[in-house]
Amino acid sequence: MSFHQPPVTFINQVNIKVQSLERSLVFYQEVIGFKVYEKTDKSAKLTANGKTVLLNIEQLSDVTPKKGRTTGLYHFALLLPDRADLAKILNHFLQTGYPLQGASDHLVSEALYLADPDGNGIEIYTDRPASKWEWNEQHVVMATQALDAENLLAEGMEQTWNGLPAGTMMGHIHLHVAELVKTEEFYTKGLGFDVVSRYGPQALFISSGKYHHHIGLNTWNGVGAPAPSANSVGLESFSLVLPDEMSLKETVASLKEIGASVTEENGVSITTDPSGNRIKLETAK
Repeated sequence: MSFHQPPVTFINQVNIKVQSLERSLVFYQEVIGFKVYEKTDKSAKLTANGKTVLLNIEQLSDVTPKKGRTTGLYHFALLLPDRADLAKILNHFLQTGYPLQGASDHLVSEALYLADPDGNGIEIYTDRPASKWEWNEQHVVMATQALDAENLLAEGMEQTWNGLPAGTMMGHIHLHVAELVKTEEFYTKGLGFDVVSRYGPQALFISSGKYHHHIGLNTWNGVGAPAPSANSVGLESFSLVLPDEMSLKETVASLKEIGASVTEENGVSITTDPSGNRIKLETAK
């Protein structure tokens, strides 16, 4: 089963704000391996396969640097098709000397962590087979252990990195939020996700279709953390793909039932979580 196509609800595009479009384009093409799908003077849509836009970067005219201790993007996560792909990009990072912020084995996946030049967090990971994930009733067993980098690198030793493989997807997104009670209600009762893991009182992970998580939510920037200013570097929005039009209508109704705001911009329904994170609601094309 694919966890990133209908009938599962999943993330397909993330939109971020940066200080310098040209600086970001160098990073996202040469370090991460994206291709440019479309570009204007102030924005660029990036793709791995030449057809599907995974990331949109935008330079606002009055953009301000990223500030700490606010809600918003913790990281967006690019899911690579195979473990060998993760090995190749790790070797690429080592050869270029670009600094990593972490490398972890989460039992369900293996992941590398870094940030773009503006401090926007990025995870690049590959999943272990879902048949090997361990479930404790409705909760998936995850951990944060040291990545066995030598074992991973051996997987792609004879292969050359040529950018992101065509099968790369936006695997999940992880957000800083101000609190978890109303946030959990918004994402479960409003958007229809299931809670699949909790890290004490500070983080929870939610998914559709029994994925290990499509969205992570944490209060690590502090309970009551304020939302960043509208012109701050960071998350502009992300797109959530619902299975069909009926699902979209039901989701909009559920959001309104719990008191969440839903507006329409250019024919797209947009909602905002209790911490100010904007979500575009779409259907599979």
